[in-house]
Amino acid sequence: MDPPGAGGINSSECENVSREKETSEEFEANAMDSLIDMPFATIDIEDDCGITDVPHKNLERSKENERISKNQIKKRKKKQKDYQPNYFLSIPITNKEITRRIKILQNAIIQQDKQLAKAMTSDGSFHITLLVIQLLNEDEVNMGIGALLELKPFIEEILQGKQLILPFQGIDTFGNQVGFVKLAEGEHMNSLLEIAEAAKRTFQEKGILAGENRSFKPHLTFMKLSKAPRLRKKGVKKIDPEFYEKFISHIFGEEMVHRIDLCSMLKKKQSNGYYHCESSIVIGKKPIGLRDLINEALRRERMSLKSKVKQIKELLLKPETQARIRRELFEGRSVNTSNQGNQVDFCTALT
Repeated sequence: MDPPGAGGINSSECENVSREKETSEEFEANAMDSLIDMPFATIDIEDDCGITDVPHKNLERSKENERISKNQIKKRKKKQKDYQPNYFLSIPITNKEITRRIKILQNAIIQQDKQLAKAMTSDGSFHITLLVIQLLNEDEVNMGIGALLELKPFIEEILQGKQLILPFQGIDTFGNQVGFVKLAEGEHMNSLLEIAEAAKRTFQEKGILAGENRSFKPHLTFMKLSKAPRLRKKGVKKIDPEFYEKFISHIFGEEMVHRIDLCSMLKKKQSNGYYHCESSIVIGKKPIGLRDLINEALRRERMSLKSKVKQIKELLLKPETQARIRRELFEGRSVNTSNQGNQVDFCTALT
């Protein structure tokens, strides 16, 4: 006697198929963001739990694709984990009126809660972060300096001779953890976004890890709780909005952008409180002072010396150069072949 429902699928098999479908959909949803263009073998599930026959090779291919997908996800997660920015492109705030008004804001907050003083950004550090970057050694820092110099003509093309002026108005926070002065809306915002995108593209084209996944939101930080981790132990986990309520629409002033710096997050800050600066580009038409001219001359001289040292090193590492040095050192001398193992290995010494 034939079993019930011969030629079809019973309710137990139907439930199994449903569970397999849910598992497959869950896996595809989790992997979709990173693997949207990865080919997957698919199984058609018909209405009423009818299933088409699936060749054995397709099943094997599906398992292989899943394995590859998981490996790809692991690699990408590891790459993201290893990416720890330690440099950034900074637009320094040089307008003393903006600094003065932010200090008034900071003091007003401190008067309401004195322990927040340690969470305040020092006035010499006020800036807008244009791009975050990872530079792991001196060679990569030099690559970053080169990318910054290459960025200048792109900025000039974006501005087309116009001065970039940034007006600051109002207060906001990131999750009540970071307090910042907002950049007012306007045409300047589009120009700033274009410059940020050009910077990201210029650095990435040189193979430098740059930028973040989240969208660019220019802001001027005046305090952040992470600067004072002990506050959390004291129960201070958020910035109370009442502390800055009177400044919620306050006008802080305008910054005329004339310089972009490549700064280190980790190296010791300058005596004025500003970050260690590896290099800068001057944009706009603001007059350059004597100090700027001296710094620019020193920077160019340093870059020239580094380039010459690199050329000398490359020259000394060439086999023909090493052979010539050996000939000149040992010319006219009788070299005992038994002592050849004691001769200087110039390749090792130079590297």
